[in-house]
Amino acid sequence: MKIGIIGLGRMGAALATRLQGCGHDLVVWNRTPDKAKGLVEAGAVLADSPAAAGEQSEAIITCLLDEDALEAVFGGNQGVLAADVSGKLFIEMSTVQPRTQRALAARITAKGGVYVECPVSGSTGPAREGRLIGLAGGAPEDVARARPILEQLCRRIEHAGPVGSGASLKLAVNLPLVVYYQALGEAYSLCRHLGLDPERIVDLFSDTSGGANILKARGGMIANGMRGDDPQPVTFDVDSFRKDLRTMIAEGQELGLSLPVVERTLSVYDEASQQGWGSRDGTSLAGYWSSRSTEKASGESI
Repeated sequence: MKIGIIGLGRMGAALATRLQGCGHDLVVWNRTPDKAKGLVEAGAVLADSPAAAGEQSEAIITCLLDEDALEAVFGGNQGVLAADVSGKLFIEMSTVQPRTQRALAARITAKGGVYVECPVSGSTGPAREGRLIGLAGGAPEDVARARPILEQLCRRIEHAGPVGSGASLKLAVNLPLVVYYQALGEAYSLCRHLGLDPERIVDLFSDTSGGANILKARGGMIANGMRGDDPQPVTFDVDSFRKDLRTMIAEGQELGLSLPVVERTLSVYDEASQQGWGSRDGTSLAGYWSSRSTEKASGESI
């Protein structure tokens, strides 16, 4: 199948690599064309606009940062909606509010396109291996049409309901993780003075009832974060977590809900970003609060 991939950030590029490896012909577009170099060298076609990518593809996958990025790609004279999208399948995989998904779906279907949202749980490694968890929203027949593609990307596809449902689930799934990184940092601050090796601490935490799957999946990087190192490679940085936290708070407000834990966590992540941690991988956050607390305890300013 000829598939358009619009948005070649870390996740978008990983999705494209996976689908290219599955034998699909790709048409790609990114605001910064240099990010498409490897895919083009492997046979992908680089479109000169989002509209061109839509015109040349049977199915179009978008994976973008936020609502503004979606509007920049879909709107305007060179946006996807300027192309003839009648009968084409759209799979939108960005992490945004449900209302954003519903509004975009209405614009696509008004022009005869088929729209499925499917944000995913998982990082770039699982994306390249087809082991993500897909959180789909859309009409049953539309999700069925998208399923052959999604099954090449995901080990599990959870169809939550109509468009917007997947976005709700994605925010819910991400919330415990981003809060857990802060909780882990606070927990480590209580035992850091013991001088135990961070790998030992991670192994112990993962064997307790308070352990999370992330400790097993990315324990080495978390230990590096506790040690104060900058874990590499970056798969999802601190500033991206901040964006997701803001999106959660905005959605909570629309639903009339208070999310005090999320609000406090965002304030800490904002502080970490101001201290130069914004571009670090999220696993580094296990070391931020403990290092901050140590400096505060010794009377140093940060």
